[in-house]
Amino acid sequence: MASLKDFRDRIDSVKSIQKITKAMQMVAAAKLRKAQEAVEAARPYAARMGAVVGNLSAAMEGRPGAPELLVGTGRDAVHLVVVASADRGLCGGFNSAIARHARSHISRLLSDGKQVKILCVGVKAYDQLKRVYEEHLLEVISLRSHKQVDSSIAAGISRKILDLFEAGEFDVCTLIFSRFRSVISQVPTAQVLIPARDSLDKDAAPPDLGGAAYEYEPDEEEILKVLLPRNLTTQIFQALLENVAGEMGAKMTAMDNSTRNAGELIDKLTLQYNRTRQAQITKELIEIISGAEAV
Repeated sequence: MASLKDFRDRIDSVKSIQKITKAMQMVAAAKLRKAQEAVEAARPYAARMGAVVGNLSAAMEGRPGAPELLVGTGRDAVHLVVVASADRGLCGGFNSAIARHARSHISRLLSDGKQVKILCVGVKAYDQLKRVYEEHLLEVISLRSHKQVDSSIAAGISRKILDLFEAGEFDVCTLIFSRFRSVISQVPTAQVLIPARDSLDKDAAPPDLGGAAYEYEPDEEEILKVLLPRNLTTQIFQALLENVAGEMGAKMTAMDNSTRNAGELIDKLTLQYNRTRQAQITKELIEIISGAEAV
């Protein structure tokens, strides 16, 4: 049976953990507000960029000379899967949900006879995927050295993907990340980046041009050659912002649950401590009374 000192030590230990989880919850809440503002501000830009690419691609429909970034290589043999996750844990099932979605997508591609290459953005996805798909992993990009996500990070990742595409290393590129909905809801999402036309919203209503007819100068092909790499960077940047907001939301929820659980454990240990202490006092009183009666 545990002694009173053991109970006191454990209660003090749990209280220390509770203070840490409470502090982490408050930090995550502060970061979540900034991350949520950033992702909500970036969504209209990313959506508008996709709409512009969609309009230009519609104008290129059926015409020769369309950029490969838009229409693809014409093959579907080699897939690059970019898995974006967090670099740190203590955020509930956030990273596990992304890794699970990635494993499902990768296994489906492999079962269809496709060749798969994996690029991890974030250490946690790499840690989980390397157990099963280590031979498919190309590289892991850690963001731990960056205090916050900015467009330069997305540009670097985009440049790496473009270099691989231009070298003929893959035919289709898919980005897997977690789309932020609310503090308690983050949705793992797979988005096709290359070819770009596969990521366009086919159900989106065409813009109302008010009867105007537009002519492009230079032509659509030249504009797309400049716009498509920028669109790739924009979509990656948007995904990274979604991930940050989702990570902070998941971390805030996880730390809140941990703080509550610590409080419940403290109450339980305190009750056990009081019962043990009362039992010892009762035992000592019985021994004193029994000794007095014996004399």
